[in-house]
Amino acid sequence: MVIEVRDGVAVVDGVPRVLVTADYPYYRDDPAVWADRLRAVRDELGIEVVTCYLPWRHHQPEAGTAPDFTGVTHPARDVTGFLALCHELGLRVVAKPGPFIHAEVSYGGLPDWVCPDADPSIEPLLDAAGAPSRWGDGAATRTLPAPLGPAFLTRATQWLSAVGKEVLAGAEAVIAVQIANEGIYTSGALPLTAYDYSASGVAFYRDRLRAWYGTPQAYNEVHGTALGDWAEIGPPVTGLLALADWGRFHAEYLAEVYRVWTQAVGSDLPVVVNLNPPTVPELDDWLARVRPELWDGISYGFTNWMGVVSADPGAQARYVIAAKRAPGPNLEENWGFSELYDPAYIDGATSFHQSLLAMAAGATGFNVYTGVATSGWAPELDAAHAGPYPDCAPIDAGGAATGKAPVVRALADFFAAHGAEFLECAGVRRDAFGLYLPYAGIAALSGPGGPGCGRALLAFHERMRARGLDYGLVELESVTPEELAAYRTVTVPGGPFMHRRVQELLAAYAAAGGRVLVDGPVPELDERLGPCALLTPSPAPPPEAGEGLVLYGEADAFLRSHPGRDVHYLTVLVQTGNEGPIGLRTPYGTVEVVAAEGGGAVLRLAGGRLGDMVVKGLNAYLDCAVEASVRLNGVRVGATGPGDLVRISGPGI
Repeated sequence: MVIEVRDGVAVVDGVPRVLVTADYPYYRDDPAVWADRLRAVRDELGIEVVTCYLPWRHHQPEAGTAPDFTGVTHPARDVTGFLALCHELGLRVVAKPGPFIHAEVSYGGLPDWVCPDADPSIEPLLDAAGAPSRWGDGAATRTLPAPLGPAFLTRATQWLSAVGKEVLAGAEAVIAVQIANEGIYTSGALPLTAYDYSASGVAFYRDRLRAWYGTPQAYNEVHGTALGDWAEIGPPVTGLLALADWGRFHAEYLAEVYRVWTQAVGSDLPVVVNLNPPTVPELDDWLARVRPELWDGISYGFTNWMGVVSADPGAQARYVIAAKRAPGPNLEENWGFSELYDPAYIDGATSFHQSLLAMAAGATGFNVYTGVATSGWAPELDAAHAGPYPDCAPIDAGGAATGKAPVVRALADFFAAHGAEFLECAGVRRDAFGLYLPYAGIAALSGPGGPGCGRALLAFHERMRARGLDYGLVELESVTPEELAAYRTVTVPGGPFMHRRVQELLAAYAAAGGRVLVDGPVPELDERLGPCALLTPSPAPPPEAGEGLVLYGEADAFLRSHPGRDVHYLTVLVQTGNEGPIGLRTPYGTVEVVAAEGGGAVLRLAGGRLGDMVVKGLNAYLDCAVEASVRLNGVRVGATGPGDLVRISGPGI
């Protein structure tokens, strides 16, 4: 089996595949039950790829001792045996060695001996006020190490190199590696002022300025300063271009940490990351920091952990933006935590809805986190949580399938049958938003009132959602003319300046018949604040009759169409509070879907007929039970009594 990742899509032996995975934290379970739980993932959930963190503090708890990957010091540390078992059972693995993993593990999975509080030679991570960044709750909080600080970097790269040589090199089951966690220290969505103001971070910032400007004199010409040496430049607090530079530094800083850690692993396996989605207040911070275009072969992925999207418009916006930022899989969807996060997750309808939303918005796979509940870890690994972990997984702590298992199985089977075709289909998106990320860095550091990107993006998202329209998200400094030409309109944030080449790109797009809509002042300067006013904004086209998919009912809907065949995929996401059927406009006429509130449906339509489908009719959390059904042109397919509807006949159906 040959696995590669192309444009965010897992390709297996040359065939694109929706990457459906389930997490199993082996280190929280008795090794005696590993085989049973893995069989349950395979047989009950229908999932063939397992994800698992490798906690550094679990495998190397003491400084000066070699990591234990074979269970010499404790049976639960035998990760090589665990991976061999996966291979024996026909399962593949995405290995996640951190170094930081979160996963409710003490100190985020870092060993205590890399904490600056315990070893003064390790540089602490600092925020804008010079205070150390910390991890944990209450008395258990500990200072985090600066990722690029020499002492920690040496230890982290030694750990990752050991994983690469002693675990990955001989593991036939492993098909990919996930590096880091949700940024670096679950910090991808934090404000830009949260880090990294440590000496090593500021040194990297100055190194980037040197690469961008060449000399202090060239920097002075652009910024209107009179600095004689790079050492005189510190993190900025004012100046539009200086603030934009700090935002760009954050993007290159994250890319550098990813590069160094990936290089340390030393593997030829595909490498992915899992960014946590933005918060609404820190959307600009996230946009400035998360630039997959800079990652040089490392593939984008994302997580959830943001709320219940069927009930919270803000959570829905953040989730869609994360899914659209770049092609890649959802690498952590909450299928098991109702007590730690939200009681709505007690029922599988919530996770079903969100997994489908990610796929419809642009994700290339989804993860069941966690697929299995566990109950056998040592207190030094996690003393804050009692078992089972998590509380309501599809496979419980005793190894039995719960009510969520058939829901997971239905999704897994649907995408096993139709995933390649689903990925070949393109979303029906006629409009796009253009990210101009220098504005994101400025807004993240200066607040409202000046140029920004997040406010305009959220407003655009809300307008499109209200009209029932899907949309594209493009990054203006890297998008090609051909990619831009696929859209009838491109909305961009307004402000005082914009790169000359970006203005030229947009002007050429407009000259070819596209419409450029500017949310805010029209730029009149280039990136060096020289005169440049190439944009003539277009008026927004009026809404068209019948442009949205939803005819009646409270739901979001997404349509994907095949470029060469009469095949379409319709995803319907029912909002909390909806009552009654959802009517939808399709190429074949009106489709009517009956599904539980907070649930949803995915349908294959081909040749004017209904094909395979999965429709969620039950949501016990909302006390909703309906007879799931779909109707097209007088033909109805439905469940027999209140319940879910699953029809999966195979490819082409």
